[in-house]
Amino acid sequence: MTEQLLNHRAEGPASAPPLLLGPSLGTSYALWDHVAPELSVGHRVVRWDLPGHGGSAPGLIGPGATVADLAAHVLALADSLGIERFAYAGVSLGGAVGLHLGVHHPERVSSLAVICSSAHFDGAKPWEERAALVRREGLASLVESADARWFTPGFTVPRLVRDQAEADPEAYAACCDALAAFDLRGRLAEISVPTLLIAGRQDRATPPPHLREIADAVAGSTLVELPGAAHLAPAERPEAVLTALRAHLGGGAKRGMEVRREVLGDPHVDRAQARQTPFTARFQDFISRYAWGEIWTDPTLTRRERSMITLTALVAHGHYDELAMHVRAARHNGLTPDEIGAVLLQTAVYCGVPAANSAFAVAQRVLAEEEDGS
Repeated sequence: MTEQLLNHRAEGPASAPPLLLGPSLGTSYALWDHVAPELSVGHRVVRWDLPGHGGSAPGLIGPGATVADLAAHVLALADSLGIERFAYAGVSLGGAVGLHLGVHHPERVSSLAVICSSAHFDGAKPWEERAALVRREGLASLVESADARWFTPGFTVPRLVRDQAEADPEAYAACCDALAAFDLRGRLAEISVPTLLIAGRQDRATPPPHLREIADAVAGSTLVELPGAAHLAPAERPEAVLTALRAHLGGGAKRGMEVRREVLGDPHVDRAQARQTPFTARFQDFISRYAWGEIWTDPTLTRRERSMITLTALVAHGHYDELAMHVRAARHNGLTPDEIGAVLLQTAVYCGVPAANSAFAVAQRVLAEEEDGS
């Protein structure tokens, strides 16, 4: 029988770095409506619903559930989508899932963002009492207090309040059980992935000291406190959350730019940056993140091997301007002129003699310029 999965929504290119987004208790993945589409420009964004919330089946969770149970469902979802390693960001209970993954499954998480959450949630008693209330009376009283618990005075998101009203009471209570049992304070120092903590200054559910406690324990983590934000910061302050997440997730672009300079040389990259316009800026960012930050940083192949493959592909498609650039890159990566010639001779067999003839002309010019420059 096929395993039942969490309801989810995937956005962005399938080939982009994956990013999973977790929700807060009582909400659906609509919590990310003003954040996920922007992040999907450069990521394969997958946002998911808690059991009994949004479109996820209530039966995925039961009394006595734990955050580990929820994390297992998230990993099963990632597996079903062919995602081995992913960046993760989560709010409140979704953030607790992220902390659990960071401690217990570090091999699956490339980076972590914990938003308006905690390594504990003020002990078991309040959550045991809430679970009992919901099992006894349903969610009506929590719907009435949702705005006060989630937002600053005068702010609301009707869709999220409706999510609270439509959640399955038994599944909601089981999520309360998970929060009651959750306490990772003693293991926070084990988290080794890049970690961002975002606190809402007006958050009464998980006030800033909860996030500071995590930041103090996780080496190299970053803490951002947002004024004008309460518990559901991605809904109330989406632009501020986006800014923090982009900076956090942009490590690939930074590393990509470093590798791009190492391979192509500073003069070439400086010229490319000088020619950049608002029209081309996103394309330049894409190149740095994807080509240089993801592909060229993969240690499976050496840079010498990547240069040989790249030269061949450029000859095959007749990209001779790019070929000149990558002949220079091949020299930076340690290929000798004779080795470059051998690669181009190979292309004569598989890409055609006319293509190789043009390629030899380009390479000869570049190598001559290099010799003159020396």
